[in-house]
Amino acid sequence: MRSYPHRTIMQLPGNPLARLVLIGTLTLTVSLAQTPDPTAAPKPPVPPKPGQETGKMAIPEDLIGDEHVREEFGVNEFTTPSIRKLFEMLDGLGKLSYDALQRPISRQTPSDRVLVSLGLGALIADGFLIVQCEKVEAMEDVGRALIKYAKVIGAGSRMNRHTQSLFEHSIEGKWENLRNELALTQADVEAEMVQLRDVDIAHLVSLGGWLRAFEIATRSVADSYTEEKTRRVMRADIVEYYAASLTALSPTLQENASLKALQKGLSELAPQLITQEGKGLTQEQVTAIAEKAAALTRIVTGATAP
Repeated sequence: MRSYPHRTIMQLPGNPLARLVLIGTLTLTVSLAQTPDPTAAPKPPVPPKPGQETGKMAIPEDLIGDEHVREEFGVNEFTTPSIRKLFEMLDGLGKLSYDALQRPISRQTPSDRVLVSLGLGALIADGFLIVQCEKVEAMEDVGRALIKYAKVIGAGSRMNRHTQSLFEHSIEGKWENLRNELALTQADVEAEMVQLRDVDIAHLVSLGGWLRAFEIATRSVADSYTEEKTRRVMRADIVEYYAASLTALSPTLQENASLKALQKGLSELAPQLITQEGKGLTQEQVTAIAEKAAALTRIVTGATAP
C-alpha cells in the first residue's frame, strides 16, 4: 500500500470521517448536475463498419477497447478508438512526471459544442494521467469538469453513473478500478451519442483523448529520451485514421474553424512520424513532434484560437 505522508485530513484514504465528508459533498454535486431521464431509451442503431457505407478508415486493431464493455452500452468496436487503449502507449515510457505533464483544468466550459466534445476526451485522458501517476488530489477537478462537459453534449445523466465512483476509487487508491471507470465513462458517452444519432461527436471525444495522450507521451519521451521509447509514439497510422475521420464528418462540422485547424495539423504531423525502416526518432525530431502535439492540444482545450 502506497503511503501519502503529506496529505491533509481531507485527503487521507484511511480516515473514515474524511471520506464520509468528501464523498457526501461530491455526491451532492453529482445529484445536482442532471437528473436521469426515467424514460427507457430506444435500442441504438449499430454503426456500419468503416470502409463500407461510411467510407471511413478502419480503426487500428490495437486501439479497439473491450468490446464486451462497449457492446453493453450499445456501442460496437467500429465506433471510436478506446481512450484507454490510446493511453496504453504510455506504458513502457517509465515513470511519468505529473508536475511536468499536468495542465490547468478550467472552471469554464466552452460554448462551442465541438470544443466541448474534444475537451471531454482530453479530460478523460487527464484522468488516465492521474491514475498513471496516482495523484488522488487531482481527480476532483477533473471529475467536476467531466460532469459539466458531458451535460453540455447531452450525456450528463450517463456521466452521473460514474463520477461518484471516480471520486471514491481515487480516495481509496483503487487505481485499476479507476481505469475501468474511465473506460466506462467514454463508452457511456459514445452510447448516448449513438442514441442521439450523433456519432460524429463520439469521434471528436476520442480525438481529443488521443491528442492529449499523444502530447503527454511525446513530451515524456522528449524529456527522458531514448531511441527505443520513440518507437512507441511513431504511430502514423493513428494520425492518418483521425485525419480521415475528420473528412468523414458532416459538412456542417467540417466548416468548424477548430476542426479545420486540427485537420491541417494532423496532415502536417503524419509525415513527421515516418523514418527510415528500423530507425527511431532523434531527440530533435521527437521534441519538434511534442511541440506540434502541444499546439494541437491547445486547440482541443480551447487554450488557443484556431
